[in-house]
Amino acid sequence: MGKRTAILILITLGLTSQLVFAQAIPERIQRIVDGHNLPVNSFSFVVQEVGANVITVEHNPREPMNPASAVKIITTLAALESLGPAFDWQTELYPLGPITDGVLNGDLLMKGGGDPFLVEDQLRNMLKSLQRAGVEHINGNLVLDGSYFDSSVANGELIDNQGGRAYNTRPNAIISNFQAMTFFFYPHPNGRDVIIHSDPRLPNVKITNRLKLANRSCSGYQRGISFNFNPEDQSEVIFEGNFPSRCDRYSMVREVLNAPDYTHGLFSTLWSELGGEFNGDVRLGAVPDDIEPSVIWNSLPLSDIIKSINKYSNNVMTRHLLLTLGAEILGPPATVAKGIEAVNSYLEVKSLDSTALTMSNGAGLSRDTRVTTDLLNKVLQIAWLSPYMPEFVASLPINGMDGTMRNRARGSDLSGRMHVKTGSLDEVAAVAGYVHAQSGKIYSVAAIVNHELADRGPGTELLDEILIWTYWQ
Repeated sequence: MGKRTAILILITLGLTSQLVFAQAIPERIQRIVDGHNLPVNSFSFVVQEVGANVITVEHNPREPMNPASAVKIITTLAALESLGPAFDWQTELYPLGPITDGVLNGDLLMKGGGDPFLVEDQLRNMLKSLQRAGVEHINGNLVLDGSYFDSSVANGELIDNQGGRAYNTRPNAIISNFQAMTFFFYPHPNGRDVIIHSDPRLPNVKITNRLKLANRSCSGYQRGISFNFNPEDQSEVIFEGNFPSRCDRYSMVREVLNAPDYTHGLFSTLWSELGGEFNGDVRLGAVPDDIEPSVIWNSLPLSDIIKSINKYSNNVMTRHLLLTLGAEILGPPATVAKGIEAVNSYLEVKSLDSTALTMSNGAGLSRDTRVTTDLLNKVLQIAWLSPYMPEFVASLPINGMDGTMRNRARGSDLSGRMHVKTGSLDEVAAVAGYVHAQSGKIYSVAAIVNHELADRGPGTELLDEILIWTYWQ
């Protein structure tokens, strides 16, 4: 082979590689784009076989776009690899007084460690541990120490000014049960009124029921129910409106109280259920020097926590995770800035371009978050090579089966062939994950749509077509 021939072959190979990178948008995907008149700069995607050196197809891969909750894959992978799958959070209980015949004559201090999953059952079991430690009754107050998180984490505007919405709950190191109540509504047998039950039942929340039954089908926004707080007493929730008589049951999840008051109310309820006596108030405080906890409660491991985060897109859990990552890497108290710095440092260690990411809170609940699909795809590629790949992939929703992908391609031959994190906000739709193609190959896919139609059907249709096209490769 002559030198000229060899050079021509190298040039041809280089052009072939470039053509792979510059492949036109596949026809079936282009039909969706044309059908909805989506501008070429309104969407971005990358598809790449896992472990391959070339991109299968891409469009606008380095254009920063709002990924909504799809950015959670970066937060969770950074935490998983930095902290390890067995990492857990600790909540500590300190009796601040003598214990005589099962009675604590003094306050009980709870020091929060930012546990993102201190739900009702976890808190109940923690209180059982306190009773096994010899405390049956508490003759004092509940003192809460949330100093593991800096006070600044509770600041910031809500994404949509919708107070009371559970997705807007701000982080707090002593939060419990996501600070949420579920309200259930039933038609009253008298044909006029509406029955309301709450779970959990908190003694410091007053429910004012002004609902009336209306003779109509079970439909309409929030089934005609208006939820408001009493402006003069935030512990009172008021329900008004006309509830359809043909609804057997309807439920609504809302954030109530602030974190200290909510934890105080839930603590009081559970302690009473366990047979204990407690009538104290709540206040904030700090752990005294030279005192040891009577109970150290360990949360579920991080490998389990990220399943709730990614499968069900839990925002407050993700924000706690980002704060924890910052505190563990850079030292407490946790701040959002430390968390973002820890994520950026992780990306740089992996030789990824951290400037391709603009993060606000780690959860994607922001109008300011930006990322390129090029970076999302590279994160997916390195995740597949991680020793914790099984834990990471298992945290992603399975299409047609669970999480936020449970209704995508459900009942079809494609069901169960994708592990994909979704993202959705007004005018934003995104996916990031893996497709097990019919050929036996595995592909990483990252795709984002930023357009007024993104969350109204056309965006999801485009993203689904990208995933389906990938499956047939």
